[in-house]
Amino acid sequence: MKIEQKTYSYNGKEYPCCASLTMGVIGGKWKTVILFHLIDGKLRYNELRKLVPSVTERTLSLQLKKLEDDKIIQRKVYTKKPPLKVEYKLTKLGESLIPLILSIAEWGNSIS
Repeated sequence: MKIEQKTYSYNGKEYPCCASLTMGVIGGKWKTVILFHLIDGKLRYNELRKLVPSVTERTLSLQLKKLEDDKIIQRKVYTKKPPLKVEYKLTKLGESLIPLILSIAEWGNSIS
């Protein structure tokens, strides 16, 4: 398969190829794990912390912020009554990653 050689721009960043763009958005140790857990629907911050206990709070917060900045997840804050409630869910763009995330998970399951 021959991919056209051109640069890609997304969210104010330049990428040398389409694979680089994809990995720039979902790459790293935690982003795909977070997205995997959001496939079934919205989750609160503390629910995500419990599902991914080995991630630090700081790292989880930073990764969620990056995914939100890249329009992959949506953050909704409920302030009507205490305590403050924050939920995260996939955006339409994030939902388009579901087949890719499931393939990644399936591959990991097949080699374990």
